[in-house]
Amino acid sequence: MDVRTPTQETIRSLAVAYCEAIHFSTADVFVDMCHDKFLMTAVTPTGEAQFWDKAAYLERVRGRDAFPGAPSYEIFSVNVSGDEIARVHLWVDVPPMRYEDHLGFIRVDGTWKLMTKVFRTMTGPMTEG
Repeated sequence: MDVRTPTQETIRSLAVAYCEAIHFSTADVFVDMCHDKFLMTAVTPTGEAQFWDKAAYLERVRGRDAFPGAPSYEIFSVNVSGDEIARVHLWVDVPPMRYEDHLGFIRVDGTWKLMTKVFRTMTGPMTEG
C-alpha cells in the first residue's frame, strides 16, 4: 500500500504542476516554483554538462508553444528528508523527446522551492521510430 505523508503529497503536487507547466509552456509557474538561485543541469550523451540559471530556464520555456493534448509524464519517486529537502525522480515528454529529470526542492520560509534540476534525454516512445 502506498501511504504518503502530507509533505510527500505537497511535493508530488509540485511535480505534477512542473510536468503540466512544461507541457503547456506556462513559465509563470516556474517564476513562483523555482528558487532565485535555481540551477538546471543537462547531462549530454557524451557525459558533458550544460548549465542554465533561472532566467535562462524561463526564457527556454517561454520560447516555445504549448504541446497539444494531455501532458505525458510519470513520477517514479518522491523522497522527503526531514522538513527541509525533497527530491523527485520522473520522466516528462517534451515532444519529440522524453527527458528523465531529478528535481531537488528545499523549504524556504515555509514554502517549497525547486532548487535544482538535473536531467538527461531518455530512450523510449518519444525518441524511438
